[in-house]
Amino acid sequence: MSRTRKILSGLAAVVVIVAIAAFVAWRSLFATFDISEPTNIYVRPATTAADLRQQVADRCKPASMLGWTLLSRAFPFTPHTGCYTVAPDDDLLSVYRRLRRGQQTPVRLTIPSVRRLSRLAGVLGNNLMLDSAEVSEAFADSTFAAKLGYSIATLPSLFIPNTYEVYWDTSLDKLISRMQRENESFWKAEGRDEAAQALGFTHEEVATLASIIDEETNYDPERARIAGLYLNRLHKNMPLQADPTVKFAVGDDGLRRILNTHLSIASPYNTYLNTGLPPGPIRIATIASIDAVLNAEHHDYLYFCAREDFSGSHNFARTYAEHMANARKYQRALNERGIRK
Repeated sequence: MSRTRKILSGLAAVVVIVAIAAFVAWRSLFATFDISEPTNIYVRPATTAADLRQQVADRCKPASMLGWTLLSRAFPFTPHTGCYTVAPDDDLLSVYRRLRRGQQTPVRLTIPSVRRLSRLAGVLGNNLMLDSAEVSEAFADSTFAAKLGYSIATLPSLFIPNTYEVYWDTSLDKLISRMQRENESFWKAEGRDEAAQALGFTHEEVATLASIIDEETNYDPERARIAGLYLNRLHKNMPLQADPTVKFAVGDDGLRRILNTHLSIASPYNTYLNTGLPPGPIRIATIASIDAVLNAEHHDYLYFCAREDFSGSHNFARTYAEHMANARKYQRALNERGIRK
């Protein structure tokens, strides 16, 4: 073989090798993932480029990480905090570009109707890049609440239980600003603000009464009836005598039976000793109960008691004598079931 043919043959081999390498590299950029459902990649402030690469490899299981290596050498970047969702039909190049540009995916955050804001702090810590202890401390800070126009007692009324799209790395201040906007929109919608004014209630007072109704029943058809009953008591300047407020005053959410010793506890939340509404909601009120207060049923009931069949519904009464007869039936049912506290 002549020297020229050897050179040409060698060049051809090089071209083939380069072509194969280029093809492999190109294919690696579009490597797919071995996942059957969307998978989240979380980037925290301390996450390094190496950490991010490992997380993509472990969680998304791409066919090859060669493309990532090539991209990271050509286009290195410092990871941006956030949550980034990788779909089964994504490829490595598109994911790398999103991560490099910080194009994070919003997450769905559900604000639940919980009894204590410390519980809400835990929910936020589990679902967002927030420290639950720091959030809980903020919720217990009167200065923090005052800046928002609330007291510690009324702060639960800021939150409207719903599902919102937010960024995972949102700060507490930004989240609270969002909750303020959502609260304002909620009260402007469906005539709620006007209905509250017609009752002579502030938004916080509506939420306070609604929170009591939430604790009294899960039976939707009775929410508006119970709301009307409590409004009747308020109009007559009668104590609400709401057992859930006593539970709140005692600090025992698991209390199933209210005893006479509980009724004497000195607390502004004890609605057996104090007339009017308690200082604030005893839980984050649901939309259903808020609307029940704003659209309360008109009747002349003043008393109600859980039915003795434990169905979740109630017996309603206009007189104390009727109420006591209902209460005795319920107390007998408690005794028969061995429920003492």
